[in-house]
Amino acid sequence: MADKIKSFFQKKKTSAKFMKAGKGYKLTESTSTICTPTESKGPIKRAEPTEEAKTAGQAALARLEAKKTDKPRFNTSYAAIQARVKRELELERKAQQSLQQTEDTTLKEKKDKVVDPSIFAVTDVFFRCPYLSDEILLRDEWKKKIREFLYEQLMGEEAGLTACLIIQSCNFGKEKIEGCVETLGKYLDNIINNPDVEKYWKIRMCNRIFQEKVLPVEGALDFLKAAGFEQKKLLHNENEEDFLVWSPDNCNIENLMMLDEALRSAEPIPLELDRNLQVLMPSQARVRNELPPSFFTITPEEIKKEQQLRTEAVERNQMLRTKAMREKEEQRVLRRYKFAVLRIKFPDGIILQGTFSVHEKFQNVIEFVTENLVDDKVSFLLITPDGIKLVEECHAKTLLELRLIPTAILEFSWNVSDKEIMPKRYLKEDVLCFIQPV
Repeated sequence: MADKIKSFFQKKKTSAKFMKAGKGYKLTESTSTICTPTESKGPIKRAEPTEEAKTAGQAALARLEAKKTDKPRFNTSYAAIQARVKRELELERKAQQSLQQTEDTTLKEKKDKVVDPSIFAVTDVFFRCPYLSDEILLRDEWKKKIREFLYEQLMGEEAGLTACLIIQSCNFGKEKIEGCVETLGKYLDNIINNPDVEKYWKIRMCNRIFQEKVLPVEGALDFLKAAGFEQKKLLHNENEEDFLVWSPDNCNIENLMMLDEALRSAEPIPLELDRNLQVLMPSQARVRNELPPSFFTITPEEIKKEQQLRTEAVERNQMLRTKAMREKEEQRVLRRYKFAVLRIKFPDGIILQGTFSVHEKFQNVIEFVTENLVDDKVSFLLITPDGIKLVEECHAKTLLELRLIPTAILEFSWNVSDKEIMPKRYLKEDVLCFIQPV
């Protein structure tokens, strides 16, 4: 039965394929007679599109046009990235130039602006020079006065020692002064160690070392003159040149040794910072809270450079920094200040003010307060606004180390528990006379 069913379906499939093969024909008939040509028909006329179809077509065209004008994808090639970076850097440079011009204009306006001196905590920084007089002057005024004094002494008996002081006190630049002293010392040492060798008696003034290290230093030629050198014309390579020639008749070896020692041990004539003592009422202290330019290590020209560094500071703040890097940056900021104004506020409201170098020990502040107290035998404490007591361990630290710069207000407190021995008043009568009328 299974074979019959299978044969039945096979016949059906064969019959279906035969019927689909088309109309039959005899094998003896020509194939050309079989295919009858179809009648030629004219082109079919196309129907006119409807209004809805036209609208849909216009919308499709609009979409195609929009795709053509779309923003191109970002070119990720290295050359394209470089070009984009270059454009952005150029825009940033122009923005920086614009910002710099604005800052320059602001600085010029601030410079030209007349500042009311009444807003300053101190008018300026003043100094004393006990070696010359008891006057209180600005540093530049003292420098001029010291120079005049020393040159007056050059005509006296101690011309050599005076020249040593001129070298130290009338020149700027530690390396420059040290280089001159070292060179002059070698000139003298050569003669002292070889007094009979005449080649050491002469200094050729066209010599490069002499031109660079001795001639530009004020007082150096005066020192050599005091040491027995005289300027003469001598032959050198068949040409006359200027020489400084030493003669034992002008200065013997013993005097040379004394001058050599004086040269190496001499120091600048010292200036002492005046405390510029002031006694203020609370209302005066509130108004006088600005510092003059002399308190800063940077000049107005250097402020411009400081502004340029701000952009770099922003970039540095955006990256991770080590503790050492942060401390170094903090020290750079602190080095902007040369002096500090400290105010000691007493419980009665009166304020004692003094000027200090940022490198002075806190012990100097303690001494300043002590010498102005009614009773300097009673122990006291100075306390920061944060409530930190500046105890004896702090006395050996500088104001810079204690961060008491450029200004600080310290609270005064007696350091005794027995109220009976506490003085009723704080400042001396002659100190209270410094209070200025409001």
